Amino acid sequence: MAEEHDHEEHDHEEREADERDLEREARRLVALSRIRQYGDPVLRMRAREVETFDEDLERLVERMTALMHEANGVGLAATQVGVLRRVFVFVEDGEDRVLVNPVVTNVSQEMELEDEGCLSLRDVLVPVERTVGVAIEGVDVEDKPVRFELVAPASRVVQHEVDHLDGILIIDRTSDEARREALATLRPQPVLGAR
Repeated sequence: MAEEHDHEEHDHEEREADERDLEREARRLVALSRIRQYGDPVLRMRAREVETFDEDLERLVERMTALMHEANGVGLAATQVGVLRRVFVFVEDGEDRVLVNPVVTNVSQEMELEDEGCLSLRDVLVPVERTVGVAIEGVDVEDKPVRFELVAPASRVVQHEVDHLDGILIIDRTSDEARREALATLRPQPVLGAR
């Protein structure tokens, strides 16, 4: 009898875990639908310096941070939500960070080739070479100076986000072959039977 009860409890826990996974995936897909996708012209535009530090900026950063987490990302630039302002959010050592008007001030000599993905290029992973360490400076949402000295993987994330602010995508930084494969994945597929 106890064994049967344990079995029922285990099934119930498994069903609850499956429901949580489905809910998480649904939230991720909704978040991704609110992030600009490859082909959107805003992703190729250079963002402008932030000059006004107000509640709008704070709300933008809060929205971007929430979207980044819901989409299971580790970084998100304002251009990816259609806002041409030089601001991005990222995760470093489990902490949410924000950088406004970022400037890379130093890079290490050591380079590393790793596969990189992007919330704006779903289902694409391409090898991208980046420096292993970077120093990056900017300000926070209150216009107070901030500086980060980062090593991979966080250094890779901030280089990726600065690229976004300059209208550069990972497919611009990969090999010709990887770019061709990525573009084939990104190209809309014809619907069979469509007239």
